[in-house]
This record gives sequence, C-alpha cells and structure tokens, in this order.
Amino acid sequence: MSPAARAQGLGNSPYSALGVGEEYSQANIANLGMGSVGISNANTVHLNLQNPALLARRARFTVFEVGIIGQYKPQISQNQGGSTVSQRDFGANINYIALAFPASSRWTTSLNLRPYSYVDYQTKVFDKVPNTIYEVQKNYSGKGALNKASFANGFRFFKNLYVGVEASYLFGNITNNSDSRLLINDVVSSVQPQDITVSRINRTNYSDIVWKLGAAWRPKLGEKWTLNLGAAYDPKTSVKAVQTDVNQLVTLSGTSLSDPDTLRANLTGHITLPEQMQFGISLERNNKLTVGVDVGFQKWSQYRTADNANPKLMDGMRLAAGLEYIPKITSTKYWDLVTYRAGFQYIKSPYQVSGKQLNDINGSVGISLPIGSYFVNNLNLAFVGGQRGTLIGTQIRERYVKIALGFTLNDKWFYRYALD
Repeated sequence: MSPAARAQGLGNSPYSALGVGEEYSQANIANLGMGSVGISNANTVHLNLQNPALLARRARFTVFEVGIIGQYKPQISQNQGGSTVSQRDFGANINYIALAFPASSRWTTSLNLRPYSYVDYQTKVFDKVPNTIYEVQKNYSGKGALNKASFANGFRFFKNLYVGVEASYLFGNITNNSDSRLLINDVVSSVQPQDITVSRINRTNYSDIVWKLGAAWRPKLGEKWTLNLGAAYDPKTSVKAVQTDVNQLVTLSGTSLSDPDTLRANLTGHITLPEQMQFGISLERNNKLTVGVDVGFQKWSQYRTADNANPKLMDGMRLAAGLEYIPKITSTKYWDLVTYRAGFQYIKSPYQVSGKQLNDINGSVGISLPIGSYFVNNLNLAFVGGQRGTLIGTQIRERYVKIALGFTLNDKWFYRYALD
C-alpha cells in the first residue's frame, strides 16, 4: 500500500464514516504540545481556544495566530482471514486562524476560523448472495468537512474571576457514496456480461449556530503559586441539515445506464449534536511552571442523524495531563525564554466495534521559540504520537504521528500615543 495525501482532512480515517466524522482537537498548538490541556490554564502570550473565559487573561497586546497540522499513519491495520493487512496514509490541513484584541482592560474579543470535523474513508466489502454461487462487491466512501467561524468574548470580574461566551457558525458538507455490483462469470456459455453497479450518493449540507460557555477562577495560593480552575460547556444543539439522495445504474467504466433517480432533493432536516462538559485544574508558578489536568465528557448517545436515526454511538470521555516550563522569563538569554511542554491524553472515543469501545492513547511534546523584536512573537511546534483501536475482532488499529506548526504574533493595536 502506498501513502496518499488528501486536502480536506488529516488523511484516511475509517471511523470518520460514523457521526459527523473525525473531530479535530480544539486546542491550539501551544496547548496541543501539553496533552491538549487548556480548560483552566492560559498565559498572556498565546491564545486559548478551548475556554472563551480565558481570553480575558490576555495582555494589552493584539495577537494573531495561525497553525497547520499534518498526520502520518504508518499503520492502519486490521485482521482479515487470519492475517493482518495494513496500509499507510498522510494528510494535512490548516488547524486554525485566530485574531484577538482587547476591547477594554477587562474584556477581550476574538475571531477565529478552524475545522470542526472531517470525513475521509473508503471501504470495500465482499459478500455471498444467499442461496446462489454469486458474490457481491460493496463499496463505501465518504468525503467532506465541517468548519467553525467563531466570535468569542472573555470578561474579567473582580480580580480573578473570568466568564466567556463563544458563538460559532458551523458549516460544511459531507458526501457519502455506496454502490454494489453482482460479480458474474458465466463459464458454461463463455459469456462475460458487463457488470452493472447500483450507485447511491447522499450529499448533506450543514449550517447553523452553536454555542460554548466558559468560566475560570484563579485564586492566589501564596506569593509565587496560583491555582487555576476552569469549566467549558457546549449545550446540546440542533443543526440544520439539507439532504439530496440520488440513485443510478452505471457500468464499471462509468457509463450511465439510467438517468439519475433523485430520491430526495434539498430535503431539510436537523442533526442533534450532543452536549459536552469539560473541567480543568492547574497549578501555576508565576511565569515559570504550569502543571494541569483536564477531564471532558461528551454524550454522543444523544446524537441523531438528519433522518432522526440513532447510530448508537457511545458517550465519550477525555482525560489529559500536561506541563509547561519556561526557564527564566526575566532573562535576556535566548534559551532561558524558550517554552517547553509535554503531555499525555487518554480518550474513550464514541465508536464501538466488536462490542468494545475504542480507546485512543497518545503522548505529546512541544516547544515555543521566541522570534522577532523583543521576543514577543513565537514559533510553535508540537508532536503527538499515539494509537487508537486494537486488532481485536473487526476493529481497525491506527498508529499515528501528528506534527503541528504555528506562529503567534503580538503587537499593540489601537494604541493612542501621547506627545510630550
């Protein structure tokens, strides 16, 4: 099997056939390097895209961030007929584009565009036609993506209490294809009829507003230490979905044998996205060390398709731990200003195969290198390696490496200069 590159997502993901596809991490690259921990912790240099309340921790600088992410899967494996078959894959995409600026000393606002999920799979299945000698080939494939354009605001009340709200326009489309053909070989009459493929195409366009609420509290534990507590909540949401279904008979060469039969044309329905609750706690030594833990729950059992069908997804859970270390923020030496990160993540994904819920376990490291004048800008790198699934039953095991690269650019905007 040879690697293949795709533009809309992070490469071939067999499990993206379920739900609304494979979800992206909502962490920026700085948080990605520390296990995607970011519900309670933030700093004055980088944006926090996971908890809108922590936008208010921003300094007076306006910040622009951009990130890209690539994923290489050296092994996508499955047991078939007593042996293990594998393939490799690669994909890359923009991770986010974000801008935040202070509206006042207690209010920071942000605009960002980022992917939400992607669908990219192709599966081939062979099966026997009951009570015959014939075999049928079924092909399933899907492509598409959902994206979020967000407007977020974070507010600081009193000295160390923060609240925030994010409104996002969720949009995109997903196309699922399924076709089947009877494999015919009439040896007796030496006739080789042209196989006919029955093809069905379903295209769904999604568009609606979704919300996120956040809160954080930062009590001081002493002269050097601060405790960070945070929570973020995505309520259960109904999202508009417009479907079109088409059936058609074609030959293997792609020649149409019948006119397309439109079963549904722009039929409006709604999918149900489940609620999600996330909590975080971290301990911070001023501008030097941060150690944190996040836990999240998402009720994917609430998910319903546009036809109000229940695909029987499982409730998901995420547990993450990470740390961030800066040697000496007041130093003038370059390597004293570099930020180092490491983290670990355990995820119970909503997919169940062969009676087992899939687990995703990964570790990460990251680094931020100061660049530009006064070292207020950063080049951010993160590396994540892990495995999802096992070779039990019909499960597919995915081993992956993610590489993320981004820039954080800080500057003073809307600054009124005084002439003496």
